[in-house]
Amino acid sequence: MVAEDGEQRHVASHETTAVTARSADDASNLVAGVGPAAAGASSPQQQQQQQEKEEENPVASSAEAYEATHVHAVYEAIAPHFSSTRYKPWPRVRTFLLDQLPGTIGLDVGCGNGKYLHVNPAVHLLGSDYSAALVRLARTERAGEVLVADGLHLPYRPAAVDFAMSIAVIHHLSTRQRRCDAIAALLDCVRPGGTVLVFVWALEQASSRRGWDENSSQDTMVPWVMKTKGEPDTTFQRYYHLYRQGELEQDVVAARGHVLSAGYERDNWWVVCSRTS
Repeated sequence: MVAEDGEQRHVASHETTAVTARSADDASNLVAGVGPAAAGASSPQQQQQQQEKEEENPVASSAEAYEATHVHAVYEAIAPHFSSTRYKPWPRVRTFLLDQLPGTIGLDVGCGNGKYLHVNPAVHLLGSDYSAALVRLARTERAGEVLVADGLHLPYRPAAVDFAMSIAVIHHLSTRQRRCDAIAALLDCVRPGGTVLVFVWALEQASSRRGWDENSSQDTMVPWVMKTKGEPDTTFQRYYHLYRQGELEQDVVAARGHVLSAGYERDNWWVVCSRTS
């Protein structure tokens, strides 16, 4: 994701730089059961556990297949075009990152092309995304420490980081249980007292070009039109669950989280939350 417009950067002191360097060493040990070089794929044990869960829960298996077609395959196909449109940090996300203490370690789950990875150079932010194509872009264009991972089955050690965030990702999950599980997975990664920021698309967008309001369907397909010079336009349909006001906070509570603050920005609902224990 190219350079952000008007992005301000904090310059770390020599003391802060030393702390961050130690954090970077610690960060390399956050992936549970595998070293950094092997962090791009699930272990055989994780794959077996996932298969067993799917066999026990056909609803989850069906939802995963639906998302594979209407979310994951789409982002693999549109990754370079999508990345070229994603370069400017959203104000609330930027504030959340700049508020983190120097030397802390965080996660950006669903990091896309990595546009947030270097907003605050005084912290160590690790990225992950389901899309291998977007992870490659984050590594090459942002030089980010990024791996391929499923947000429902994160490979990080429990309570290992100081903060985490998931920006415009969880609304792609097609059942409430999966959305709550994704929030719970984020909360599991942060230490007691750590914070999690989540952004999701809002249903209430009457003033936007999309024109959704409280009477619109919450589950919808959103087109992505990819234009290629000299070729016909190609349209891809992505699944979204549009959140009503207050629904995100309810999902946080269902995931055994504690809501610290919440609000609305850029046609999205957001929440900052923490673990309840």
